[in-house]
Amino acid sequence: MELEQAKRRFIDSWGALGSQWGINRTMAQIHALLMISPDSLSMEDIMDDLSISRGNASMNLRGLMDWGIVHKEYKPGERKEYFVAEKDLDELAVKIARERSKREIKPALKVLKDVSSIDAAGSSEKKYFTEQTGKLYDFVLKADNMLEKATEYKDNWLAQLVLKIMR
Repeated sequence: MELEQAKRRFIDSWGALGSQWGINRTMAQIHALLMISPDSLSMEDIMDDLSISRGNASMNLRGLMDWGIVHKEYKPGERKEYFVAEKDLDELAVKIARERSKREIKPALKVLKDVSSIDAAGSSEKKYFTEQTGKLYDFVLKADNMLEKATEYKDNWLAQLVLKIMR
């Protein structure tokens, strides 16, 4: 397989996986392209390589920057903006985990807390509902706390030691 074929296959596969991770296909393809590019790319480079419109490229680059996994880079003497992806895979995983927690888990926790705190007096159905949603809230909260602890490992020498042992 030639390099260009391999690149295209990677970008297409990463794009297909994107929808399973909560982002759209084009956003994932842009991220893949930037991850495998040794140099930063301009919006025009991205548009040409992926055959997408300026609006599509702009909107998805802004989304990737909101996630904190793509950054702008300026080159002296150039008027164009250039973009580069986070290359440190540990840092990338931490940023994605934190963002998904903020966008998905925290809102779910709020809903679970609200619905499990209704007045359970009265019917057995209300009591059962509050018990089950309360258990679910506790479980999701524990999972979120574990995720939070895992993403803090870079600041925690003990967690770093545990990760070194596991490798």
